[in-house]
Amino acid sequence: MKSLERVVSEKALKLGNSFPCQICVVGFLCGICLTSLFLAALTSLGTFEFAAFSFTSTSSVFPPCNSSTSQIINMVASIDRKLKWKNKVETEEEDEVKLLVSAWDNLLLNEEDFLKKVGMNKSDVPNGPHLENCEEKARVRERLDTRIANRTLPSWISGGDEENYPLTRRVQREIWIHQHPLDCQNKSLKFLVADWETLPGFGIGAQIAGMTGLLAIAIKENRVLVTNHYNRADHDGCKGSSRGSWSCYFLPETSEECRKRAFAIVKKREAWESGIVTRKQNYTTKEIWAGPIPKLWGKPWSYMKSTTEINGSLISSHRKMDRRWWRAQAVRYLMRYQTEYTCGLMNTARNSAFGKEAAKIVLSARDWRKKNKKIKTQIEEQVWSDHKPWIPRPMLSVHVRMGDKACEMRVAALEEYMRLADRIRDRFPELNRIWLSTEMKEVVDRSEDYAHWRFYYTKVARQVGNKSMAEYEASLGREMSTNYPLVNFLMASDADFFVGALGSTWCFLIDGMRNTGGKVMSGYLSVNKDRFW
Repeated sequence: MKSLERVVSEKALKLGNSFPCQICVVGFLCGICLTSLFLAALTSLGTFEFAAFSFTSTSSVFPPCNSSTSQIINMVASIDRKLKWKNKVETEEEDEVKLLVSAWDNLLLNEEDFLKKVGMNKSDVPNGPHLENCEEKARVRERLDTRIANRTLPSWISGGDEENYPLTRRVQREIWIHQHPLDCQNKSLKFLVADWETLPGFGIGAQIAGMTGLLAIAIKENRVLVTNHYNRADHDGCKGSSRGSWSCYFLPETSEECRKRAFAIVKKREAWESGIVTRKQNYTTKEIWAGPIPKLWGKPWSYMKSTTEINGSLISSHRKMDRRWWRAQAVRYLMRYQTEYTCGLMNTARNSAFGKEAAKIVLSARDWRKKNKKIKTQIEEQVWSDHKPWIPRPMLSVHVRMGDKACEMRVAALEEYMRLADRIRDRFPELNRIWLSTEMKEVVDRSEDYAHWRFYYTKVARQVGNKSMAEYEASLGREMSTNYPLVNFLMASDADFFVGALGSTWCFLIDGMRNTGGKVMSGYLSVNKDRFW
């Protein structure tokens, strides 16, 4: 029996040492190894990185055929341990990102209960690079918007003269001076007091465009424009005196002293009879919407740079170049400074869209749970505080206008906009992010087809079908239907490149903000023409 066992053992040993047998064993074990790696990659929360083991030396991964099987088994076990460790680390990092974004969310809502639950104080949460201190910003902006001797205006313009429409800095300064007289009690001072448009079907873009026409009239007639009721601000989000007023969202178009003076004299009959005060009804629709613009600055539109492309051609001139130039100046002035309320809306939108990316930046720079005493220095308060909040760049703004706008212009499907977006990306391959603004749900849904782009957009219910814009806005409620478009407008205006439909007043105004915001040379690609061209 023992002799038989020795014979069998010798045969087995010879077979085990044979080259074909070793190949089979190694192949079988390698198959198990690769299968384990594949399954681990599928179940991993992060992207599997092949850096877990090196491919620089084939022999370091796959041992020679005459090596022991225990080495292979140890190798597989080692790889499995590394994968488990990597998955654990990635899971912990993802949890930290979510926790930090949630902490910022709760701070924006002034809800500190969340922080108490996780054992932290408000001061423990690091500054978000994408967030602004709205209370502090509001104080600074109000101070900048007050007459002080020897102040250089305007501080709300980015870029130099060559990066904006001609004379932008000068025009903005002189509009501000016109709207902020030294002495509002001067009896020779005249006013134009006007409500914002409230006609059904007038969107926010149309309301703003109408007010730019009234500002032009006021400057031509040497009157101070004072805006009165703004129906879209008549909601619970706008508190106190800002309810029903443009000043809920942006700093007033004139000083508080002039507003008080204007609202006092409108009650006097002799003021109306003498023409000291006028209102919107004193002017025809044509004067407001298509009247001549102020001629104080000559014809700067005659030498504007050609940076708008339609159907593959740059538009050098058209019959309403003066209106295009003026509306850009007027909108820039009316929206020159955000209020604390608008700043808060923008913070919320940026945290929703960019919070995770911002959290990863913070986590890569420091241990945010570590107690670090925050000390504000002079440079932080007086210099760094003026920096704009971070957003991932470069960013492309794409505004897709469809729905009931088809009665006024040729509407285009998302595919047309994306063809133009791809053209920009061909020139700037680092561009892969899009801020998408649209009222249509189908556009947001179709954006998922473009996997080579990363889309950001506000989380709000969107329109399905061909409802009118008025019906859609009514379904959202007044507060939401005002807040989210204005957030979209400001986010779009802050982008680096632009695609839209200039037949839409909204796109027309975004283009105006681009051309007075230091981004003339960013260009604008449009799927259609403005109806005046």
